[in-house]
Amino acid sequence: MSPPDVLIIGAGLAGLTCARHLHRAGIATQLLEASNDIGGRIRSDNLGGYTLDRGFQVLLTAYPEAQRQLDYDRLNLHSFYNGALIRFDGRFHRMADPFRHLLDATGTILSPIGTFKDKFRVARLRTDLVEGTLRDLFAREEMTTDSALRERYHFSDNIIDRFFRPFFGGIFFDKELRTSSRMFDFVFRMFALGSEALPATGMQAIPRQIAAALPDKVIRLNTLVAAVDHTTVHLENEEPLSVAAVVIATEAPVASRLLGVEASVGHNSTTCLYYAADTLPEEDPILILNGEGEGPINNVNLLSNVVPSYAPEDKALLSVTLIGDPEIPDDTLESQVRRQLAEWFGPEVGTWRHLTTYRIAYALPDQAPPFLARRERPPRRRPGLYVCGDHLATASINGALRSGRCAAEAVLEDLNV
Repeated sequence: MSPPDVLIIGAGLAGLTCARHLHRAGIATQLLEASNDIGGRIRSDNLGGYTLDRGFQVLLTAYPEAQRQLDYDRLNLHSFYNGALIRFDGRFHRMADPFRHLLDATGTILSPIGTFKDKFRVARLRTDLVEGTLRDLFAREEMTTDSALRERYHFSDNIIDRFFRPFFGGIFFDKELRTSSRMFDFVFRMFALGSEALPATGMQAIPRQIAAALPDKVIRLNTLVAAVDHTTVHLENEEPLSVAAVVIATEAPVASRLLGVEASVGHNSTTCLYYAADTLPEEDPILILNGEGEGPINNVNLLSNVVPSYAPEDKALLSVTLIGDPEIPDDTLESQVRRQLAEWFGPEVGTWRHLTTYRIAYALPDQAPPFLARRERPPRRRPGLYVCGDHLATASINGALRSGRCAAEAVLEDLNV
C-alpha cells in the first residue's frame, strides 16, 4: 500500500466514516486503532451462539445521516414495538404509540402512567416536534430535559418519573435528565418518524458495513498512538509518521490528551447484564421500563423477541440495563439484579443463566447544557489537524456519522481536492 496522505486515529463510526469519504475521493488513508477490532463503542461479541452487544444500543432508523450513509436492507434490521411496558405498583402497564398501535391506545389512555392531560400532551408534543426542520428544532432555547418537560411541555411528575425518566434516562444514561433539551427534542422526533431497530448480526454490523468499503490493510489494529504533533503521529515503539493531515476520531478524553488540552466534556456510564433463558416473560419485541424508581434495574430488553438470531434456536436472550457503574463486585450486582427480576417475573428467573456483565465507563459524552449550544462544533483545529466524534455533535450514531463526514469534507477542502 502506498504511504498515506491522511492518518485517522480511531476506528469507531466517526473514523470509519471519515476514511470511507476520503477513500472515495482518492485520498490514501490509514486508520490506527488501539483495540483489537473496529467499531469503538459499537461492538458485538458472540458467546456460545448468543449475540451480545457491548451495552444496550439501538439504531433509530429516522436518523438522517444514517439514512444517507447506511444500507438498511443489508443490515437486515428488526424493529422494536413502538411503546413500552412500564413496571409500576407491582404490575406492568402498556404505553403504546397510538399513531402506530391504534388498538392499544385505549389501554394506554386508561393506564396509571400519567394523567389524561399528560396523554394528550404527549400527542401534542409528537406533532410539535415532527414539524419544521432540524435547524428549527436546534434553535429552541436550550435547557435541561427535566426543565423542558416541566416548564416548556407542562408534564406532571407522574409521567416524568414513570415514563420519561426511565425511557430517556436509559437512552442518555442520565437518571436526573440533565441532558440538553435539544437532544431530547431531536431523539423524540427520531422515535416519532421511524423505529428503533437492531441488525440481525448485532450492532457491530454497522461499523463493519462502513469498513467493507475500505481497501485491505487500511485499518491497523492494536496500534497505540502516544502523541500527535501537528501532522506527525508518534506511535508506541515505532518511528513517527508524518502526513499531510491527521484526524483524531477517538472518544473525547483521548482526543483531549492527544490535543494537549484539558477535557471539556464529561461522560455518562452504564452497566449491562445478559441472561440466557428458555422462554421470555413477554412475547412482544417490547422494552420494559422500571417506572417505580426503585432497585438497580432501569430497563429490560427482550432481545431475542426482536431479533431471533441473537440467540440459538429454541433459546432466548434478554439484557438488563443499569444507569451508571455501581461500585460493587459483579457477583453482588448480579444478585441484586436477579432479585429484582424475580420480583417482576416470578420464580422462572431462577432458571435464567447469567452470561456476562459489561461495565461501560464511557458510554456517552455528558450532554448537559451547554453541550448543544451549537448543533455541532467544527472539525478543523488548524489546517492539517482535525477532530471528529459524537462529542462534537449530537451524542448518537447520527452524530458520529455526520461528524466523520464533516471532518472528511474539511480535509478535502484544505487539500484542494
